[in-house]
Amino acid sequence: MQLYDEYQPYPSRKIEGLNKIAEEIRNFKGLDIAKNATHAVPGEGNPDAQIMFIGEAPGQVEDQTGRPFVGQSGQLMRKVLFETTGIKPEEVFITNIVKFRPPDNRDPVPEEIEACRDWLDRQIIVIEPKIICTLGRFSMAKFIPDVTISRIHGQSRFIDFLSHRYIVFPMYHPAAALRGTGTFNEFKADFAKLHQLLTTPSPIKEPASPAPVVQTSLF
Repeated sequence: MQLYDEYQPYPSRKIEGLNKIAEEIRNFKGLDIAKNATHAVPGEGNPDAQIMFIGEAPGQVEDQTGRPFVGQSGQLMRKVLFETTGIKPEEVFITNIVKFRPPDNRDPVPEEIEACRDWLDRQIIVIEPKIICTLGRFSMAKFIPDVTISRIHGQSRFIDFLSHRYIVFPMYHPAAALRGTGTFNEFKADFAKLHQLLTTPSPIKEPASPAPVVQTSLF
């Protein structure tokens, strides 16, 4: 799928590619959560970001504003990101696997994840991030299925995805960090590991049994 004219300047084609995807998301009415949303939440940030954060789904504040991770947990994530790494939120790209708020902030269901899958895949293709940070178990399962987040959070690994190799760095969702001091401390420590990952040239260990991700249903 061609998202932009290959002869356009490099930054311009990324911006246009992301804008096209965002327009499709905002015009989509094929899910009940899309029909009932105040605003779709395509994502925001640097189209040439080295780091892409992927959460689960928008919450109430995100639905009201059309912006990702701007509620209480999102503000915590943005604050810890800057305080721990020195990276401003506008320097990364932030989005979710589901682009519309589920009722009462319930977990996204497989049909909703599948309906939004192509948009997220194309966002990854356009941005070409160095590191994909998953926030929570649903976004982690897209790249690293059949594991628990408590077991592998903060452990980077190479994942072959969409004919490209990415560093995937699973983290707790910031909403979990709000619920307890222990998880918050682990959340903050993982950001310190992320900073080290960006600044240290040492190689990342391959998974014990690496396998490419097959893009079928996650469930």
